Amino acid sequence: MHNDSSLIDNKNTKSIDPALQGQVFATDIIKSASKSKRFYIESYGCAMNFSDSEIVASILDKEDYSPTKQIEEADLILINTCSIREKAEETVRKRLFIYNKAKRNRPGTIIGVLGCMAERLKSKFLEEEKLVDIVLGPDSYRDLPVLIKNASAGERGINVLLSREETYADISPIRLDSNGVSGFISIMRGCDNMCSFCVVPFTRGRERSRDPYTILAEAKEMQEQGFKEITLLGQNVDSYKWQHPESKEQISFSDLLIMVAKVDPQVRVRFSTSHPKDITDDVLYAIRDYHNICNYIHLPIQSGSSRILELMNRTYTREWYISKIDRINEIIPNCTVSCDIITGFCTETEEDHLETLSILEYCNYIFSYMYYYSERPGTLAARKYADDIPLETKKRRLQEIVDRQGELSYNSNQRDIGSTFEVLIEGNSKRDDQEFKGRSSQYKMVVFPKKEGYKVGDYAQVKISSATRGTLRGQII
Repeated sequence: MHNDSSLIDNKNTKSIDPALQGQVFATDIIKSASKSKRFYIESYGCAMNFSDSEIVASILDKEDYSPTKQIEEADLILINTCSIREKAEETVRKRLFIYNKAKRNRPGTIIGVLGCMAERLKSKFLEEEKLVDIVLGPDSYRDLPVLIKNASAGERGINVLLSREETYADISPIRLDSNGVSGFISIMRGCDNMCSFCVVPFTRGRERSRDPYTILAEAKEMQEQGFKEITLLGQNVDSYKWQHPESKEQISFSDLLIMVAKVDPQVRVRFSTSHPKDITDDVLYAIRDYHNICNYIHLPIQSGSSRILELMNRTYTREWYISKIDRINEIIPNCTVSCDIITGFCTETEEDHLETLSILEYCNYIFSYMYYYSERPGTLAARKYADDIPLETKKRRLQEIVDRQGELSYNSNQRDIGSTFEVLIEGNSKRDDQEFKGRSSQYKMVVFPKKEGYKVGDYAQVKISSATRGTLRGQII
């Protein structure tokens, strides 16, 4: 799951993955005068977590809560957590200590932990360290009002039960921190792919697909609100599959993609994340045939070594993945691809590492989310394999991957000089408010001077004049 991204953190050897970086997620929604209580929320992790926070905000809205950006004035403080990497857990614990300091200055404030970390660390947070009043897993957000009521009476509460049915399809999310241009729609929850390194199946449960007609209704609502880009979210969107309980009508992901694209040809459609084993030619044909389905696919590979892929239980080989890249290039020649890479997985050799570097070259990714292996308790890898690669080796291999990806990104952007792209204007450039920023269909960030008659949410034809490894620069033509 991936959002607005920077390619590489130049301060160290880690890549910046918005799905992992632990960015504060407060809200820009103006507080309603009719609400008597206030909540503050931060989200860490994948785009699904950010989407879940919007569901939580909707639930709280019906409980007389309005959002605030100030911890000190909050009656309820929530943190939506991620368990993908150990660093995320360290960050969450530090934030909880800060919340408790604020609570001492405002007695009665309720502190809650939501999301993927809730299940694994519930007893530690509630009983050992007594850092929180509420612990809720990803399938239990409807119970939040009851747990808040109990916490107000001094009773700590927990619900981390996983569900086979919950999709929150009937809840209309409140768009937090939205630019009013781009937004998410969650189309499914959970994951059935038991990758040996991953905790998601244990923290989010089994796959279940949301009713497509509720997805369409949400897409239409977003279009009416002025959104110009919708990203369909799921741990593995390509495995989306829904069947009507009575008519037995079946909807696949490619069907859903086309249905959403037809809502408005002026609203772009993206999706994340794809699993290489499940993405079909029908999805590729949909991208090719509908102008507003963006020519960009995030297709995680994790390793370029077939031996390591087997240990990871990724269910494909290096050669099979390459054939999928070839098929993408054949059907959609102007499509860009990005990926996830884990280096330093159990037993990884230098030869395995070199295979990962070589597949970067072959696939010519525009960027990658790159990190070294971090063993997660409860996973198959933690139970079955020794985490036997020294940390210094992991860091060195990661730096080599980061450096190579940086070269590929730079070269890819240099090839775009002189070309013209349709860019959706997302807002002002961070460095200069006299410039706009936006993305091309291929998910490349473009910065260009403002021009009279153009505003945020408009499309602009931008001719590229220069480029760095992370950004294209140009002018509206």
